[in-house]
Amino acid sequence: MARPRRLVILGSTGSIGSQVMEVVRRHPGLFRVVGLAANSRFELLARQMAEFRPGLVCVGQGQARGSIARAAAGLRICLAEGGRGLELAAGMPGADMTVNALVGAAGLLPTMAAIRAGRDVALANKESLVAGGELVMRAAGKSGARIIPIDSEHAALHQCLDGRDPRTVRRLILTASGGPFRGRGRSKLLRVTARHAMKHPTWRMGPKITVDSATLMNKGLEVLEARHLFGVPLERIEVVVHPESVIHSMAEFTDGSVLAQLSSPDMRLPIQYALTWPVRRPSLAKPLNFPEIGKLTFHRPDTATFRCLKLAYLAGGIGGSMPAVMNAANEVAVQAFIEGRIGFLRIPEVIVRTMAAVPRTRAATVGDVMAADARARAAARRLLGRVRP
Repeated sequence: MARPRRLVILGSTGSIGSQVMEVVRRHPGLFRVVGLAANSRFELLARQMAEFRPGLVCVGQGQARGSIARAAAGLRICLAEGGRGLELAAGMPGADMTVNALVGAAGLLPTMAAIRAGRDVALANKESLVAGGELVMRAAGKSGARIIPIDSEHAALHQCLDGRDPRTVRRLILTASGGPFRGRGRSKLLRVTARHAMKHPTWRMGPKITVDSATLMNKGLEVLEARHLFGVPLERIEVVVHPESVIHSMAEFTDGSVLAQLSSPDMRLPIQYALTWPVRRPSLAKPLNFPEIGKLTFHRPDTATFRCLKLAYLAGGIGGSMPAVMNAANEVAVQAFIEGRIGFLRIPEVIVRTMAAVPRTRAATVGDVMAADARARAAARRLLGRVRP
């Protein structure tokens, strides 16, 4: 019997991280958890530590104390803190794969640390590729590390393309559920709150990505991610709204053939695909019942109302540091919306003003990207004081 695949899981207590744990439990003996990282929900983290007995656990800066410190000491687990601790965990010696389920641009440095250590990366942190895609892919090519996407859309494309030459691809088609506000005009979005945005019709996700789904920014981030993962230019990547969330993405080839990946909308399936690839195993996902589904429908996205999708394409077209600027502004604006400090329709306003205020610079190093990210966050926070609620 082959030895277990040794996993480091960053963001282990979040929505994706918790579902990673479900997949690990589904296949006893197939995986061994050797490292964990979390920035919240420490009661859950303590339970994960007791269950999986990892060698290393990373928590946020200044949080390595109290019950977590006592639990780590009792279990003989090494404890690390902050950004440096995340990088240590990501590139942990002896690991086979790092699962990056962190939220936001903070995931870039751990992604790079894992790749430089030659670790395969199961990537749910799309911002790593949005902000620093060229750097990430170049580093992976150099080290030989493989990046296997966890996003349902990119896992679908990974299966549809299956190593095919990008030159044979006419276009990639990412599907979007449309989020909780699909079909609403601007006038009906003036008073929506974060509580309304959290009522996603299909997926169970964390707060930030759920709001991104409602604004269509999540789909914009996925377009930029797909460009880097699959080597297909932006103008050949499209988005279509598919409310049933059964087709997760499609690839059209130069001969007119279209391949699509279909499955129940269950994140545990793309997670398991990434963890076990290239082998397929029985999963926790419910099999499709086509008569029960009845029909599959498709619509063009309403980019006049949901402007964030166009802003992502714009940032990708400008290139350099602009995708990092756009992403940072979005993170700041979404957090302000979640906290009730701005309205839903102000999110794209903060982003477009930040993009105008922070000039494009080169993104030749991780330092360049992180500097652009910092400038954009500062600009977005200043703008928040001038944006009407």
